[in-house]
Amino acid sequence: MVLTMDARQTVAAMADEMGTSLAALSRMIGRNPAYLQQFVQRGSPKRLDEEARARLAAFFGIDEGLLGAPQRDVGMVAVRRIDAQAAAGPGGLVEDDRAIGEERIDPRVAARLGVTPDALTMITARGDSMEPLIHDGDALFVDTGDRRLSSRPGLFVLRLDGALLVKRVARIGLELRIASDNPAAPPIAPVRADRAEIIGRVVRLARSLK
Repeated sequence: MVLTMDARQTVAAMADEMGTSLAALSRMIGRNPAYLQQFVQRGSPKRLDEEARARLAAFFGIDEGLLGAPQRDVGMVAVRRIDAQAAAGPGGLVEDDRAIGEERIDPRVAARLGVTPDALTMITARGDSMEPLIHDGDALFVDTGDRRLSSRPGLFVLRLDGALLVKRVARIGLELRIASDNPAAPPIAPVRADRAEIIGRVVRLARSLK
């Protein structure tokens, strides 16, 4: 969907994409069946009211701003970028984790992730052992406040024998099971939990399209 669409175009496009009619959507939000058709085709009403807009945005799974909600002035927050590369392949040796700058993100993004901004760190992934999910050069957003392991594998950045890795990690008793997503990657034998330092859970990744 093109973000330059106005609210009427967005409603029409989303209805078409989801295979539903404007009349059905009007009834879903508690309006008469002609409500959205008049809005889309005649511009009446000029704006969706707050309740209708909120219901449609939730149904479509989009931001209310695309349906004409006033833009709020939300201050951006800084996420620290670390001079380290979490290897999605052979372990990258890291002597120190120096901050080399920051990325600024909308705090609502962190809220949707359930993370406080000051707990987020960005690390670059290197290698192909976590493909197809993680590619070489992807930026990983790591929640350093979440280091909880369970028997169900989670996606974590960890330090093992001085190497920084991004892997699927599960804890079984006193051992960690560490696995790659790429079936061609060499297997990693289980290790004692006290041999590894869990840095945090990967909660988001960003990829540069070239």
